[in-house]
Amino acid sequence: MHFDILVPDSITDQDMVFKFGENYLKSKPFKTEKITTNECRLCHIEQATPEMINDIEIKGYSIIEMENC
Repeated sequence: MHFDILVPDSITDQDMVFKFGENYLKSKPFKTEKITTNECRLCHIEQATPEMINDIEIKGYSIIEMENC
């Protein structure tokens, strides 16, 4: 499963970002493993959409689903 967690640049606490990812995983109907950064890499840069901006304003983060989500 591959997804990106977008947060404002003011959030630098890795544990907080992991908690956002864990909250996202709880919304899935299947069991997931622990979140790791083993495969993390800067793979793309894009402009945030209005939906992403809205998510960040409401929840503090936005998820971009990439693979197997």
